[in-house]
Amino acid sequence: MNCPNCGGPFQLDEGKEHLHCEYCGTMHFPEPNADGVKVLGTEASSLCPVCRERLVHAAVSGQRTLYCERCRGMLIPMETFLAVVQHLRNAPDKISAPPRPVDRKDLHREARCPHCHELMDTHVYAGPGNVVIDNCRHCAANWLDHSELKQIVSAPAEHAPQTD
Repeated sequence: MNCPNCGGPFQLDEGKEHLHCEYCGTMHFPEPNADGVKVLGTEASSLCPVCRERLVHAAVSGQRTLYCERCRGMLIPMETFLAVVQHLRNAPDKISAPPRPVDRKDLHREARCPHCHELMDTHVYAGPGNVVIDNCRHCAANWLDHSELKQIVSAPAEHAPQTD
C-alpha cells in the first residue's frame, strides 16, 4: 500500500494499528472490516493453515494478529486472546446469540502452525461459544476460523460445550 500524498510505501511499526509513510509522515488508520478486523495491508511471511494463502498483519480490539483475507481466519497470540475476547464481550453493542452445537468432524482437521509448521492441537474451546479451535503450544498462538471469534464473544458466558 502506498501513501496517497507522496506515493511512498507505507510502513507498519511493531505493535501499532496504523501505517505511516517514512517519507512524508502521513498516517493511515484502517477501518475495521465486517469481521471487526483492521487489515493493515502488509503481508506476513506466514501462510494460512486452512487455504495456504499469505496472511496479512491486522488488529482486533487493539491487539495485533495475523489475518487471512481469503478464508477470513485469524491467528491470535495466546497472550492477547483473552484480552480480545474480554474487550469484545464488554462492548456496548455486543449481541448475544445462543451457541450452536460443535460439529465433531471439525475435530479431525489437521492444521499446521503458520509460524513453526508443527501440527496444531485441534480441540473444543473450553470457554463459551461451542467452537473448535486450533492452537500451537510451541508458538503460543490460536487459530480461529471465520466467525469463531464472533461465536465466542456472542455466546452466554456460562455455557457447557454441546456436541452433535
